[in-house]
Amino acid sequence: MLKSDKWIRRMCLERQMIVPFAERTEGNGRISFGLSSYGYDIRLSDEYKVFAGAPGAVLDPKAFDRAACAEHKGPFCLIPPNSFALARSLELFCIPRSVLCLCLGKSTYARCGIIVNVTPLEPGWTGHLTMEISNTAPVPAKVYSGEGIAQLVFLEADEACETSYADRRGLYQAQEGIVLPRVRPEGP
Repeated sequence: MLKSDKWIRRMCLERQMIVPFAERTEGNGRISFGLSSYGYDIRLSDEYKVFAGAPGAVLDPKAFDRAACAEHKGPFCLIPPNSFALARSLELFCIPRSVLCLCLGKSTYARCGIIVNVTPLEPGWTGHLTMEISNTAPVPAKVYSGEGIAQLVFLEADEACETSYADRRGLYQAQEGIVLPRVRPEGP
């Protein structure tokens, strides 16, 4: 079932599901963030990895070349045309065992050709969210640190899952900073 602002507020205040937590939508000259009717608008930190496309480069999730991305820190980030940046949420998450979160880009950015891609926040997952921000426009696009970038929608199941992300020791559990692609090594 989709969860309301009352449920989200209670989970954040009692169980620290989102830290820091803004109890209401905040804007005032900024792209809004904080609690909304049926979700929570997350913010960007000031850390980015911008794809620095080199001719002939191949992005391989099994062998990601760290040199493919230039690190950037600041109050905003310019994303090159038809390119992308990796960023992280300002907020830290601790998702309950019976909850799944879906992340959707904000319309303010979508109207500028910016697409935010995030996989679901699974039950039992903790950490800062790494997100991919694509600039589909033929010109550079600007995103702002400390301001809203995407909205989380919380879905709660009737019962807790049998095996959570934490239980199976997911590759991105308790991640800090911007985490590049990982693949579990082959075992015996």
